[in-house]
Amino acid sequence: MGRDDVVNALVDGLVDALVAGSAEPLLTERQRAMLAYACKLTHTPGEMTPDDVGALRAHAFTDADVLAIAEVTAYYAYVNRLVDGLGVQLEPWSRDDAES
Repeated sequence: MGRDDVVNALVDGLVDALVAGSAEPLLTERQRAMLAYACKLTHTPGEMTPDDVGALRAHAFTDADVLAIAEVTAYYAYVNRLVDGLGVQLEPWSRDDAES
């Protein structure tokens, strides 16, 4: 098993744990803070406050880090809403991957 195989297996395991809601033990406090920020921004963006950014700063995230986290979170929300709004369907090869 090569390095890429190991990394892919670890990523797959983390993704499975995130989907199942059991990833918390696998994440550092810093990662949990980032995930909490991204989840709140995704689900309740109107409830974001300066304290949310402060929580990231308390875990040593810089302003540039916070911006990147917000940008990536917002980009994924934008793309998902765009494709959902247009009724875009997954490619057949992608559906096969999602089902396995």
